[in-house]
Amino acid sequence: MTPLSELAQGQQYPASALYVVATPIGNIADITLRALHVLGLVDRIAAEDTRNTGQLLSRYGVSKPLVAVHQHNERESAQRIVDFLRAGERVAYVSDAGTPGISDPGAKLVDAVRDAGFAVVPLPGASALATALSVAGDWVSTFTFIGFLPPKAKQRAAALAPLAKHPHAMVFYEAPHRIVETVQALADAFGGERRLLIGRELTKLHEGLHRCTLAEGPGWLVKDTNRQRGEFVLVVEGAPADDQSEHDHDALLGVLLEELPVSGAAKVAAALTGASRNALYTRALALKKDD
Repeated sequence: MTPLSELAQGQQYPASALYVVATPIGNIADITLRALHVLGLVDRIAAEDTRNTGQLLSRYGVSKPLVAVHQHNERESAQRIVDFLRAGERVAYVSDAGTPGISDPGAKLVDAVRDAGFAVVPLPGASALATALSVAGDWVSTFTFIGFLPPKAKQRAAALAPLAKHPHAMVFYEAPHRIVETVQALADAFGGERRLLIGRELTKLHEGLHRCTLAEGPGWLVKDTNRQRGEFVLVVEGAPADDQSEHDHDALLGVLLEELPVSGAAKVAAALTGASRNALYTRALALKKDD
């Protein structure tokens, strides 16, 4: 078997750098060879939960000093990490599972390290977001990542209301104790006809994938309480084109038309919104005539 050090050749791992390392979201075998090499190379490892990370490292025979960096102390701990980097150390950061900074701590640490003038090196790997999208199907050509919604019903409804006409598929994360009410809230906000992919316990022993409509989702979850267990990724179909008012993008087109010709404004607006380029061109022409 080729040693990890040989597999990692061709990539530089300088000192005084923060290595942001993705770790498995469930199946421990999903760790990458490069992640193992870097975790063994760094001087210390910053972790969202040092106990969870300690267990992961022990499975692979890696022993390093651990520093706790989580959502409650991220800003303060970032200064400690910067001090380690100033001393010439390599530091890795891992969250509990998946890719740091995506509905996980890590973003504030990355900002602090970069602002201090040190390199930040990403190591790709497992992500619940990418895992769910890879099996969603052809109806998800573009998407927007939303993450966790507010836990209280009123705030959740307020967060969903502006998304009702969003043309791209949307990806949400949810915990088991809120999954039924969240799917119901999505149906209430978007209507029951849209397609929904429910991903549960992805890559784990009891992984489940179920596609249905938003109207069918709550009933499917309630029918068997086992379906409400685990961590969830929800992929929801975006608003159909006929739900889009011809005036929905007037503000954007107005700004673009100040700097671009009609065709250029329509092209940029289509790229940003996912709406029909021809429809946007027609609307842009109308706006231009009204000036």
